Amino acid sequence: MTSAPTVRHDTRAWKAQVWISFTTAAGLCGTGLAALPGGDMERAFMLMGYVFTVSAAFALAKFIRDNEGRKVDTPLFGLVVWGGFALAVVLTGWGLLQMQISPTYRAFLGVGWLFLLSSTFTLAKTLRDAHEAALAERL
Repeated sequence: MTSAPTVRHDTRAWKAQVWISFTTAAGLCGTGLAALPGGDMERAFMLMGYVFTVSAAFALAKFIRDNEGRKVDTPLFGLVVWGGFALAVVLTGWGLLQMQISPTYRAFLGVGWLFLLSSTFTLAKTLRDAHEAALAERL
């Protein structure tokens, strides 16, 4: 007799920590951008860069996970995903470095951005793990 595979679920504490980290990072970035000295164009550029980075990080996490066991996406799609992520990081970082703001403010925005990026990857993994666990339970 074969036993059904054990489906592992993340704990509620882990899920809470992941969501709290992501929302905290997004809130800190939003606060920093709202108080950003300068004009609306600078705020819009940085907001666009932060959203681009988060979106590209989710796409990259999915691409890597989908192609972990075997390649399911084309090499050109891989180039698009990796290129989009690289462009998001490089252009947002370049914009942050070019802004005429105090080093303390720049550090706040930079650390907040890295916190947001890191928590995005963690959230993407947690959501994907939950999805895979739900699929495994249906079998």
